[in-house]
Amino acid sequence: MLPWDWDIDTQVSGSTLAYLGEHWNFTHYEYVSPDNPPVRRTYLLDINPASIERERGNGLNIIDARWIDIENGLYIDITGLSETHPDDQPGVWACKNYHRYHTTDLYPMRETLYEGVPAKVPYAYDRILTQEYNEKALVLTEYEGSVPTALRICATRSATSVSSFTPS
Repeated sequence: MLPWDWDIDTQVSGSTLAYLGEHWNFTHYEYVSPDNPPVRRTYLLDINPASIERERGNGLNIIDARWIDIENGLYIDITGLSETHPDDQPGVWACKNYHRYHTTDLYPMRETLYEGVPAKVPYAYDRILTQEYNEKALVLTEYEGSVPTALRICATRSATSVSSFTPS
């Protein structure tokens, strides 16, 4: 989690986004945690009808989808990555917010843990973050005097149980 960003952002391929839109748009997912007592949450997958358009357009629809906790409204932004110009820029993947990545920046994905859950991150995640936000994005634990919630939670756990963002 980046200290200045209060939501989570993720990206999927344009073809995955299209599949989600065709088969799963506006579906609810019920989650029951293994905690005792269990916590029940319901999430809504909301795919923007403009997600099929892979160019930015007027910039009003750059978020392609959201995974929304319907109890509190918190969400994960989902944007699609596509080779928008494969003839003259092969291997360059782009989203509607002008982020561009080479295939070799993304693949092979690296395995990591995110808050104790297995996840995959782009191969050159450190270079991507440094180019986007500068080197401070990899080391700062405060932003404008506040510590992000995820870091406050991690600080209260023992060092042996905390899984930091360290891809293998």
